[in-house]
Amino acid sequence: MHRLLLVLLLATTTIFLQAQKEELRKFVTEHQDHFGRYTAIGEEMAMLDKEGQAEAIIWSVSYLRKDVEQSTARPVMFVFNGGPGSASVWLHMGLFGPQLAQVASDAKADDGAAPFVMVENPYSLLDLVDLVFIDPVGTGYSRVVNNGKESNYWGLNEDATSIATFIRKWINQYKRWNAPKFIAGESFGTTRAAGVVRALHQDGQDMALNGLVLISQALDYTGSTPEPDNLIAFLTYLPTMAATAWYHKQAGQEHTLADFVEEARKFTYDEYAPALLRGNTLTAEAKEHIAQRLVYFTGLDKAYILRADLRVTATRFRKELLRNQGLTIGGLDSRYTLEEYDQTAATPTHSDAASTAISSAYTAALHTHFANNLAIDMELPYMTSNRRIYPKWNWRPVSPEQSWEPAYVNVAPQLSWAMRANQQLEVMVANGYYDLVTPFFDAEYTFQRHGILSDRVEMRYYEGGHMMYTQHDELKQLAADIRAFLTRCLAQ
Repeated sequence: MHRLLLVLLLATTTIFLQAQKEELRKFVTEHQDHFGRYTAIGEEMAMLDKEGQAEAIIWSVSYLRKDVEQSTARPVMFVFNGGPGSASVWLHMGLFGPQLAQVASDAKADDGAAPFVMVENPYSLLDLVDLVFIDPVGTGYSRVVNNGKESNYWGLNEDATSIATFIRKWINQYKRWNAPKFIAGESFGTTRAAGVVRALHQDGQDMALNGLVLISQALDYTGSTPEPDNLIAFLTYLPTMAATAWYHKQAGQEHTLADFVEEARKFTYDEYAPALLRGNTLTAEAKEHIAQRLVYFTGLDKAYILRADLRVTATRFRKELLRNQGLTIGGLDSRYTLEEYDQTAATPTHSDAASTAISSAYTAALHTHFANNLAIDMELPYMTSNRRIYPKWNWRPVSPEQSWEPAYVNVAPQLSWAMRANQQLEVMVANGYYDLVTPFFDAEYTFQRHGILSDRVEMRYYEGGHMMYTQHDELKQLAADIRAFLTRCLAQ
């Protein structure tokens, strides 16, 4: 494999929009890699209010293949992460970008301190599609400006509208209206993707996408909210608890992971769900049986399960599974463990074990890539995550003028609507077996209902967590699966 070659051309462009009174910065570099020549563009795009004044800036980094014919017809994929409040750094430096941050594949080591390892991405998709990494307002370098209001962007509908606006403006700028288009989102980025794909069909500027890549999907939050009063979540999380117990050698060692997970699925459908539905009408004998079966799948103490009334939340499971070893398991990736100070707490008290194990490496890698490879020079701090956003987020799915009672977020019907409006829209869903934030069984639960057209949905599974690409073998397989999915969509 070739190393990223010396930048052949550097052009830094500052565009001054007199009407908007805002400088838009643009950094352009030329590169060559093992898949050919490409242009990298880091740029700001203004979001305008009704008077044509800039009220927000959205930052993006685009990689556009050069040595191709008819560049305006070249497929393009828009990429973003989740949160809400996360920049696109994770998919940029972990899966799709030309350079990758490399962390411990086996989840047994923290990323430590600098220097961190960066490698050329051998699985790049740039030979197949151009890539545009988007940072929503409040993340990365994106921000409100002038008289702009955060509330215009920090909300379920507001966020989807702003990203759809960005995509249309980008498509106009680069003349890609007749090019195949894709979105890849992760976690809340999949929530956003469902809203964006519908928004793109509206406002008198109908834009149909060819495909969605949903990584660690979060469309219907009913199955990914492990609260004591949420019956569904006890069901959707159990197979992931079983996979986690298997990984840590607390259960199922006589089986393969796939076989043990399938056994957990069947138990959940056939025994656990009916038992929970019976509530306190369940007989003592039946309760004893279910408790013993939960011991078999989770490795937890039977007395603990009975005290929990057969309902162990995912957060309590993370603390309890390896309590006798003094370890708390990760939520984003349950392969990771952390020795917390408070050994008596019922739930985790520290930052997520998986997040702390990779965040420094990814942050350093992105800044290094921007400075050394893309010649990006911004005086602003790049916000890989912004904790101010979540507490201020407007989760209302309807306008302020409409009545609404609080409920779990559910954008799955929007995807169902979009798949009917566009009968060529294909969907790939990537699931990590060790994801205790958006469990894989929740993906199955979600996509089996809400009128989603299953014949155009492709489910894939990986032996990793929420960010399954941190596991090197799964990175290779995930990239291959996405390549095959895009190729199939483009062949239609």
